[in-house]
Amino acid sequence: MSWFPCLDRLAVAAVLFCMAGQGTAQQAANDAGPGQDKVLRVCQDPNNMPFSNRAEAGFENKIAALFAQELGWKLEHTWFPQRIGFIRNTLRAKVENSDRFKCDLVTGVPAGFEMAATTRPYYHSSYALVYVKGKGLDGVHGLDDLLALKPEQRRKVRFGAFSSSPVTEWLVRSRLIEQVDWYQNQTGDAEQYPGQIIERDLASGKIDAAFVWGPIAGYFARHTRVAPIVAVPLASRPGMKLDFDIAMAVRHGDKAFRQRIDQLIDANRSRIAAILDDYGVPQVDQQGRAVVSQPAGKP
Repeated sequence: MSWFPCLDRLAVAAVLFCMAGQGTAQQAANDAGPGQDKVLRVCQDPNNMPFSNRAEAGFENKIAALFAQELGWKLEHTWFPQRIGFIRNTLRAKVENSDRFKCDLVTGVPAGFEMAATTRPYYHSSYALVYVKGKGLDGVHGLDDLLALKPEQRRKVRFGAFSSSPVTEWLVRSRLIEQVDWYQNQTGDAEQYPGQIIERDLASGKIDAAFVWGPIAGYFARHTRVAPIVAVPLASRPGMKLDFDIAMAVRHGDKAFRQRIDQLIDANRSRIAAILDDYGVPQVDQQGRAVVSQPAGKP
């Protein structure tokens, strides 16, 4: 019995040919590279504010949505914790039983990231010092001010820092290493996120000051309600670079797609800067000078 009882054999052949043609066209679109099917597939962390989360409330979510709107494409996400294995499980991973990759664009990596091809940078930020206002550090505007504190006051300060922080060597040289509680960027627990150092431990008084990547510092200084948090962007100094370019990433072979993303970055720089400013991201130039005012988190 025919699966197409109302059609003659000629019509059935035509339908099957059409269906085969659609499948071939879809495969060709997949093989031709990202965006051929007008879908912007981004690889993002589901729980890493202020960058991204599953509710699409982070600034990387907003910028991805802006790009999809500019392209006139549908936006799709592949969620995976930005830990060890992130690129392998997102940008380099294929959909099961398919030749299509799960996603095509990582929305935040250091410029020159070796595991992928990076776009032009879309912002430049720095590490920051954060502390609770009114707890004895209000006059601190940088690293030298910390060292200028009276010895008895400085010895009482409990610092929080991530083990991979570029401030680590300074802490060692300044003989503050015994006063540091160390945190891990990649804990293996998807429920944890770096901002907890501020909104949980700093706000509660477990630590007195923390060294944190600027976007995290600025965002949680603005949104932590338990205590008034101050975020102070730090300037680089000889032998200690604290400001970095941040770009997006695509697969090494996707040159045309990378060029398209570069064009979107260049065409939307003012809109991207406004999004970053809304999230309190400290934006600095190559000399570490602020290029956008930060109304929240000023000492």
